[in-house]
Amino acid sequence: MKRNHVRAKLKRGESSVGTWLTLPDPVAARLMARVGFDWLTVELEHTPTSLETAAVSLAIIASSGPAPLVRVPVNSLENIKRVLDIGAWGIVVPMVNTRAEAEAVVAAARYGPIGSRSIGGQLHAANFETDTATYYTKANDEILVVVMAEHIKAIENAEEIISVPGIDAVFIGPNDLHNSMCKPPCFESDDAQFVQALEHILKVARKHGVAPGIHVVDAEAAQRRIAQGFQFIAVTSEAGMMLSKAQEIAKFLGISATKGPVAK
Repeated sequence: MKRNHVRAKLKRGESSVGTWLTLPDPVAARLMARVGFDWLTVELEHTPTSLETAAVSLAIIASSGPAPLVRVPVNSLENIKRVLDIGAWGIVVPMVNTRAEAEAVVAAARYGPIGSRSIGGQLHAANFETDTATYYTKANDEILVVVMAEHIKAIENAEEIISVPGIDAVFIGPNDLHNSMCKPPCFESDDAQFVQALEHILKVARKHGVAPGIHVVDAEAAQRRIAQGFQFIAVTSEAGMMLSKAQEIAKFLGISATKGPVAK
């Protein structure tokens, strides 16, 4: 059975960098899987990606080297069970704001005696290049469980959430976190409340041996956050990278988004 190299790196205290896949297209997944990121997260929360498209993308990613992850639409048994059964090596769960919600994530993602995940399926074993019997025996040691801290309630309840056994990483969503603070959504700010929230998550995560993570907008920000102590780093998304480069080229050529080439 393949090892989940991302979970292993985080357990060793190392950093692991990946990105979000927001385009509902296995071709995009195939190309991004060859770039060199540690992991790729198929985004199901804010995209039109279907479960069938996600399953194909996960298989492509698993066979190419990165760890295939999924951000589920919402914290529910059905969502977590289905993406793991179609071959995700791990889950990212949004808006986990209480200990009870964190416990529900672990229960859905882990087989007994740790959790209550039900038995079934074949794609999960196929993506780990093993048989189902081996997968059921070893999955608890390989599945990556990431809960998101993206609301002020999660910051306030950080100790209770992060101390739940079975959680591997806590991942900050800066846009929603700013929004919950009644501030404009953004990846970065010097706002004291935001800065203190990040420092609190780092402190509590270290205390409980959980990897702290955060979403950043570019490589420079990723380097800075790694130096700060964050381990699980998502750099923008494939669509963000595409648009950023396209806009750079258009600006260099003096092309307007609506008017064509700009007269010189």
